[in-house]
Amino acid sequence: MATYQTLVVNQKNAVLEVCLNRPQIHNAFDDVMIEEICQLCSEIQKNPNIRVVVLTGYGKSFCAGADLHWMRRMKDYTLAQNLEDSYRLSAMFDALAHLAIPLVAKINGSAFGGGVGIVAVSDIAIANQAALFSLSEVRIGLVPACISGYLLRRIPDGKLRPYFLTGMRIDAAKAKEIGLIHDAVPEADLDKVVDEIVQNILCCGPQALKMAKELLERVPGMPAHEYGPYTANMIAQLRTSTEGQEGLSAFLEKRKAKWQEIK
Repeated sequence: MATYQTLVVNQKNAVLEVCLNRPQIHNAFDDVMIEEICQLCSEIQKNPNIRVVVLTGYGKSFCAGADLHWMRRMKDYTLAQNLEDSYRLSAMFDALAHLAIPLVAKINGSAFGGGVGIVAVSDIAIANQAALFSLSEVRIGLVPACISGYLLRRIPDGKLRPYFLTGMRIDAAKAKEIGLIHDAVPEADLDKVVDEIVQNILCCGPQALKMAKELLERVPGMPAHEYGPYTANMIAQLRTSTEGQEGLSAFLEKRKAKWQEIK
């Protein structure tokens, strides 16, 4: 892995731990962090030895959204410059959302603005019970545009709308209730709970997980006449694959599959 200015990256066997590392400004992102996250996602996609990514923040916050100093510079950008900058921001969320392997958000503290977007693009999100969330953009005359699609996939429109239109803060319990996060746990238990999830992921076939993510991404938008053949073809290929054969054999022989031996 490359060395980054705004990220701390640590690979332990098949697990990649990524920590947003700008604690002095609550891990807010700027153009440098955006580019580094995109670069990291590209590296992850090329590395077959990584099977799960855990993303967290350093310090008391998960991510405060956009860095105010970066936003101050953008204030004087032209429309063309703003458009270019917005495309890069969208590319960051897209890169995280379309990782081929599971992305687990370990939400150690509060997430505001675009930080909520990082939560929304994760596959599994576990938060500290003390964490707060807010789509605060409307309060400064902006909108959470680049993350809106991911939010609407995560949260039903009727439950999202009050927070989308007011910027009101959402506590961890409410965030779980509306579907933004999957669980809220005491701070002391956060590492343990996330580690249990990671260990469960590592019990699963690496190729099967990639195909599972592909199913979740593609099937909802498919016409009914397409997803039948598509899904039948996928399961047939997996059954006859090396991984599928190993998994079935391990199950029948009551032993661990080979991919479970390396964690």
